[in-house]
Amino acid sequence: MSDDMGWAQPGFNGGKAEFTPNIDRLAAEGCRLTQYYTHSVCAPTRAAFLTGRYAFRSWSDWRSEDFGKPSYLAKLGLELAKTPAGEETRRIHAMDTNERTIAEALGEAGYFTALVGKWHLGEWLPEHLPMGQGFHHQYGFYGWGIDYFKKTIVHNAPARFAVYDWHRNQKPLQEDGYATDLIADESARVITDRAAKDEPFFIYAAFNAVHGPLNVPERYAAMENPREAMLKALDDAVGKIDAAVDAAGVRENTLFIFSNDNGPVLEEMSKPYRGTKNTTFEGGVRVPCIVRWPGQVKPGTTNDGMMFVADWYSTFIEIAGGRHEQELPVDSLDMNAMIFEGVESPRDEIIYDVSGSVRLPSIRKGDFKLMGEMLFNVVEDPSEQNDLAAAHPEVVVELLARVTAAGEERPPMGEKPLLMDPPLPWVYGQEENQEVPQWVKDHVSAIRATQPTEYAPGETPWPKAPQGANASKMDGLKDEAVK
Repeated sequence: MSDDMGWAQPGFNGGKAEFTPNIDRLAAEGCRLTQYYTHSVCAPTRAAFLTGRYAFRSWSDWRSEDFGKPSYLAKLGLELAKTPAGEETRRIHAMDTNERTIAEALGEAGYFTALVGKWHLGEWLPEHLPMGQGFHHQYGFYGWGIDYFKKTIVHNAPARFAVYDWHRNQKPLQEDGYATDLIADESARVITDRAAKDEPFFIYAAFNAVHGPLNVPERYAAMENPREAMLKALDDAVGKIDAAVDAAGVRENTLFIFSNDNGPVLEEMSKPYRGTKNTTFEGGVRVPCIVRWPGQVKPGTTNDGMMFVADWYSTFIEIAGGRHEQELPVDSLDMNAMIFEGVESPRDEIIYDVSGSVRLPSIRKGDFKLMGEMLFNVVEDPSEQNDLAAAHPEVVVELLARVTAAGEERPPMGEKPLLMDPPLPWVYGQEENQEVPQWVKDHVSAIRATQPTEYAPGETPWPKAPQGANASKMDGLKDEAVK
């Protein structure tokens, strides 16, 4: 899974093919899903993927860092929490441990499960970390995004200074290198190791590329556009993982999926679709997806069946011969027949957000999508230029009733009494921060010494919450007016 890739970036969707030869080859060897959807930001998509449930059902439509940002808290009628010592801090928020994850389901079916890369579903309490949610192996980072070289997250809102965030099996890891390359290397190592043991495995390789910051690997430093350089490095990584599958001799019985978590930060990267990440326009939720399974998927094909990221949950369990029965009901639909047999998609509805979410309540049903008060026919008007609400009031009423009813299924949020203390840890992971290696303190102290100590009124190191249909933009560290 890539991070913040735009629909138009890979060569197979009209991007510059010289930057994505490995991804394009994967598309030529497999099937491209042309109506594949996600939630509109990182954490909700990851929660839906791992649980088979819409993010709002576990309050995962709110990210952990949102509970340290005043503009997000205001949407919930909350203010910043304070520690017993009076320091402002964030409330602890993460994917609920009562959720059954795909790692747990596949583990029950005899699979070795590994999370390599980005987690973004809780960064503090051990039960919220990957190995507390069913993964046998963890490598990478817990938060929303890191410096690709320094392995630090730039802030721990509301604290405005860096925190170390690079780990293996939930221990701080001191490691040089570019994060995209390291994630590929670890994925390849796990593939080689598990194939040698002749046991089934599930690897969730979650890259931070091409998410900011705009860090470029040294080998592509001469490229003028840093986003293209980062995309090229991501493509190298996909190629390395693919080569490891081949070298391990498991290509024929490996289902290889390449996808993305949400739309890009720049609308030009979403073309021909409208919108960016953190919006529910097509550009925020319609993403590239490739499925390759030799002998099961016809090479060089496309499939326009509607699919949502949560559907992998039931699809994977069925392939693995796992147990579908569980306490919490799922929104996931088994897509095996659609993907591998050419049967029509069983899905005709996707709920992107509901009341109480950060973004506008949004739902697609058949050809129509309701986004707040706007109605679009995304089949006839995929660029969403023509608001049809006035022309089809009966559709607005129907979809509004459906998304409202879905929102009423959201459980109470609860009091959120647990706080991150200290507000500015050296390293993520409560247990990891209790006995911090000196090298972590030295590394983080050097970085904090370079960070701003004061901000002008209205400035923060993070974007403010979206207002209406549009995402908040940033110019350096200062929020722009919402457009």
